[in-house]
Amino acid sequence: MSSYGSNGNSGAGAADGGSGYQQGGNDAEYASIDGSTQYNSGGKKKLLIAGGTVVLLVAAFFGVLSFGQGGELTDAAKAAAQDAAVADADLPTSSKTGKLKLFDDNNRFLMEDYDARSTFASFLPGVAGYFGKPVWAFYVNRGQGISTFGTESKDYPLLEFNAANKAYQLTPFIGFRTFIRGTRMSSDDADAETTVDNSSDKLGSVGDSATSISASVSGALSSAAGAVSSMVGTSFDIEPFAPSRSRNLENENDDPTKPKRILYVGTNEMEVQEIDGVNGITTSVQYFILPEEDFASLIRRTKIENTGSTPLKISLLDGLAKIEPAGGRLDGMLKSMSRTLEGWFGVYQVDKESKTMPFYKMSTEPSDQAKVMIERHGHYCLSFFETSDKPATLLPIVFDTDKVFGKDTSLEHPKGLYASSVGGILDGDQFGDAKTSSAFAAVREITIAPGSSITVASVYGKAEDMKELKAISKVVTQPNFVADKFARARSLIDELTAGVETTTVNPLFDGAVKQMFLDNSLRGGMPTIVGNIDGDTTYDEDSTVKVFHSFSRIHGDLERDYNAFQIMPQYFSQGPGNYRDVAQNRRDDVTFLPRMGSFDIQMFLSFIQADGYEPLTVEAVVYIFHDAELAKKIANQVTTDADSGRILGEIISGGPFRPGQLFQLCDDLNINRTKDNEAFLHPILAAAEDRAMAVYGTGYWADHWDYYIDMIESYLSIFPDGEESLMYDKKLRYFFSTATVKPRAEKYVLDLTFDGKSKHVIQLDSTYFDGQKVKEQEAFRDQNTGLLGIDASWQRDGKGTAYMSSPIAKLFLLASIKFAMRDAWGMGIEYEGGRPGWLDSMNGLPGMVGSGMPETYELYLLMKYVKKVVDKYDRDVIIPSELHKMLVTVETALDELDAFGYSEPEDIPLDVPHELFKYWDTVAAARENYRNDVEYYFSGNSTTYTAKKVSGMVDRWLDHVETGMKRALKFGTKGYGDDGTSGIPPAFFSYDVTEWELNNEHTPIGLPLVNAKAMKVGIFPLFLEGPVRYMKTVQDSHAKMVDMYERVLESGLRDDELKMYYLSASLQGQTYDMGRQIAFAPGWLENQSIWMHMSYKYYLQLIRGKLYEQFFAEMKGGGILPFMDPEVYGRPLMECSSFIASSAFPDPDVHGRGFLARLSGSTAEFMSMWKHMFIGPNPFFLNDNDEVEMQLTPALPSWLFEDDSSDNEPTFDEDGSHIITFKLFAKILVTYHNPGAQNIYGTSPKSYKVTMKDGSVVDVDGSIIPTETALKIRRGTEVESLDAYF
Repeated sequence: MSSYGSNGNSGAGAADGGSGYQQGGNDAEYASIDGSTQYNSGGKKKLLIAGGTVVLLVAAFFGVLSFGQGGELTDAAKAAAQDAAVADADLPTSSKTGKLKLFDDNNRFLMEDYDARSTFASFLPGVAGYFGKPVWAFYVNRGQGISTFGTESKDYPLLEFNAANKAYQLTPFIGFRTFIRGTRMSSDDADAETTVDNSSDKLGSVGDSATSISASVSGALSSAAGAVSSMVGTSFDIEPFAPSRSRNLENENDDPTKPKRILYVGTNEMEVQEIDGVNGITTSVQYFILPEEDFASLIRRTKIENTGSTPLKISLLDGLAKIEPAGGRLDGMLKSMSRTLEGWFGVYQVDKESKTMPFYKMSTEPSDQAKVMIERHGHYCLSFFETSDKPATLLPIVFDTDKVFGKDTSLEHPKGLYASSVGGILDGDQFGDAKTSSAFAAVREITIAPGSSITVASVYGKAEDMKELKAISKVVTQPNFVADKFARARSLIDELTAGVETTTVNPLFDGAVKQMFLDNSLRGGMPTIVGNIDGDTTYDEDSTVKVFHSFSRIHGDLERDYNAFQIMPQYFSQGPGNYRDVAQNRRDDVTFLPRMGSFDIQMFLSFIQADGYEPLTVEAVVYIFHDAELAKKIANQVTTDADSGRILGEIISGGPFRPGQLFQLCDDLNINRTKDNEAFLHPILAAAEDRAMAVYGTGYWADHWDYYIDMIESYLSIFPDGEESLMYDKKLRYFFSTATVKPRAEKYVLDLTFDGKSKHVIQLDSTYFDGQKVKEQEAFRDQNTGLLGIDASWQRDGKGTAYMSSPIAKLFLLASIKFAMRDAWGMGIEYEGGRPGWLDSMNGLPGMVGSGMPETYELYLLMKYVKKVVDKYDRDVIIPSELHKMLVTVETALDELDAFGYSEPEDIPLDVPHELFKYWDTVAAARENYRNDVEYYFSGNSTTYTAKKVSGMVDRWLDHVETGMKRALKFGTKGYGDDGTSGIPPAFFSYDVTEWELNNEHTPIGLPLVNAKAMKVGIFPLFLEGPVRYMKTVQDSHAKMVDMYERVLESGLRDDELKMYYLSASLQGQTYDMGRQIAFAPGWLENQSIWMHMSYKYYLQLIRGKLYEQFFAEMKGGGILPFMDPEVYGRPLMECSSFIASSAFPDPDVHGRGFLARLSGSTAEFMSMWKHMFIGPNPFFLNDNDEVEMQLTPALPSWLFEDDSSDNEPTFDEDGSHIITFKLFAKILVTYHNPGAQNIYGTSPKSYKVTMKDGSVVDVDGSIIPTETALKIRRGTEVESLDAYF
């Protein structure tokens, strides 16, 4: 059966199953394909080509084309035409392999036959610029790509949000569609078409007037393609990108006449292309987010090119098969009561006659509440032919789904269109009430000359009301609007990613660096200097310099359907993120933007609570004015009339605000501000005070503090001279959450085991919602707005003043509490807050009274850093008196333990010795008493510790921590195929309470609570996080690093098939108690998969530890993007996944495929790798005189300078040395000159040439750049470029 979605030259009659000339029959009746005359046979309608049997003799490629009975071309001829069209398409092809390249000239990743390959999901970045309003958009490699898009969150879709597994099925049907009805014409016929015919019985005009597009043919078309597509009088109905015409790569005998389809993925765009040589049409559809406008829109550009040798007359429907209306939070209702919901749906018209501006909205927000919310907002679709010399005319929009698809509720075939025509639909009535509508741009008729094309642009978005929609239409239809915005969308991302602009011999690697930086910023936020934007002072030097992170969001998407992402449609758009994600992904912020100084460190250390935990959700900073007069003064400076100045002054002095909210309020309240957005915003932010914001969320994760030392080390690599001031002279608050950690006596629960045959003690409900804390926060509720003030989130002393400490004091407090949280054997840090660490799929481990060695290794590093600082600067550390009280008990307990003289036996028993248990019980009680003391307030009293006292205490603690680390290695790991002799550090332990006593208390559901009296340790299989965190503690020892690398390589953590590393070794035989990961099939999600973030952490440790050969062998061997096999990885090689299905997965066809797109911590690790590769670990350092100097120590393999497998030729300087370049601080072009393209592994240049912006040059002989020049480079305002010679 031939139809929309068939291979070609069929009339619409054949589409309904009738016998047409394509089937070789001569018994059919024929009628003109003008949408009016129809032949009715057996109730079926046919539109056939007039003229009877078509016989053409065409000279063809390598001979004469063969025709079948009735004039139909043979399959061989069609196949030849298809091959010729692909060859003619000028696709980027490798000169060495002859295959399609993985990237094009715009460095977009290419996926050939994308819809015939394994499924994957991804998204457009949702970035519209600082002064733009974004939409969100997700796509899949099926249909025309975009599977869902909308504003703010998935609750506000234009195209319904569906999880990935459903999106793969539904996108080709409910998403974007294109229906083309075409007729091949002679040149004379095309030239004669100059009349305008608006009658309903003929294919007439585009809207109200006929359009004929002629253009010169660029280049000669191939003979075969031209012959097939030049059959005058031939008509066809096709749907480009229809699933029925997808190739079957698994079938060697698949129909060779099917069109070629290619997916192009750029950093800020996505495009699909179909090359249909049989019908002589190439269709390309491109998507991007509209940048830098005050309305949020998705732009779609559909280009239809006539690749045949004769004119092509077409009618066209192009757009969304299903569009949702505006009307409140819809996602849940669309899933659970979508039919009832349709009762509120309607389509309204700004211009009822032309039907060019439909407004999709609900009458009211759906509810049964007493207060009825009338819906003003609406979704829209505006479509037009792109123009370059005059404003475009809007095309009519077909919104009645039934008129297009008829009774085909599957939406597979446009049966309504079959039965009519585009013109017939436009001239008839359409209805949009009480049903889900469509949004198709309609073209009655247009003629495309050979070699020419048309482009239909469509703008989809949300408007405040119908009046705004009319204004939007005037903006988007201006000449070159879409083309210019597309160019800006590209250049915008180039500007935002300039901090890592990299040029090597491998453009795929260069593109991956750019993509990783972008995705890292989308997860952690892109730091931007606001306020004083014109100087070169830093956040630490100048109070008018502020830092705002834009474009961030939690990583919710089609595959992470559990997360509720938020992308605000505001200027400086951003959304909240998870603490762990943001802390890791901001690790190297200061490397790319030195002006931000210690901003990140101060913000995250301020989130440390009195109890040693942190909140779950990090929000963007807010700005406040405490001085109303200053606010009024600034407001008058940035507004154009007195009333506006007064209102704005009241706004900015009345409470906290963010940049996007400020612009939105100005629009809502008709405040007349200065026209220049930057001139309006930056004076306000320069004068305001910034405040960090966070939200408690759910539970206390054990690893949130793990990332502080990495962040501090990154800061010190740029500002080694800023350490003392940062650690001692800054004052930071303590975050105040509404949850409290229970003492053991309230969370050690006696319950039945899984089989019900015995009882065991488990740790449950470790935290509780503290109503008294909520009452404390009520004091900060604004009586006018009903909102809590930002001061409610910070812990106070007894006088109501926010309690503050220096950063070194907070780090010492953190180290003290974590030291007091070590488990009964003194090895891991207890997961006593209800949540595990980084590996949150071990959600059952807290219940198993579990602990983690990853946190112990981080505690070791934290303690060493605290000791280093106090030893170096010899300054007092002032701590809360409550902490001092706890530490007195801890020190006494240590004295008693040391006095007992416990010695480790050769064969360590699992049971915890009495002496160690007693120490643990005493210290845990001290910790609980401390938390009780500071639950609501600090007393405000402080205790001063000398540097010597702090150093001595920490030194003693380090001895005990090191003992615990050695003990953990002795216990080792146990699991399937693991006898415990690997010598690889374990990651986790559990504790079985072997003796207990009832304490006469019960849980809310009646289970008895107990006090533990004795314990024994439980041992787990290997987890990659164990050696990764351990290697951070030994990275300065080459021998220990090599030893651990080789052990891991030979262990159960190595996936020999994929040449990668498992997240864990086999979990076969483990209990479900450990957490959700054991519930998954091996190789899937967290169960023995390749978790890219942890793998990348491992690779990062290799280069940190100077294992250069091993690191680059792992990278080039396929462990690190973009060097994986694209056929196996199954998605763009520039984009990370959360996990790769490992060879442990039962289905071998899935091995090596990536899942859960992009917003992974892998990007943070990749950017740290990039820093080590191109800059070195510590570019700035202090010499013996404490003066700042600079030294680049890159680690670059020869194959980034010259690679025989690359199509790109190496670049040379005037002396014949190989060169590669990168941008330092997004400003300074750095060029490495490498004679002979040798490996540069941790080697510093022999000399430098520093070129200033005034043209002067500073030559440096030697590997170290002296202080004066080094400081100018760090400032970045005077230096143009830096050449380094090896």
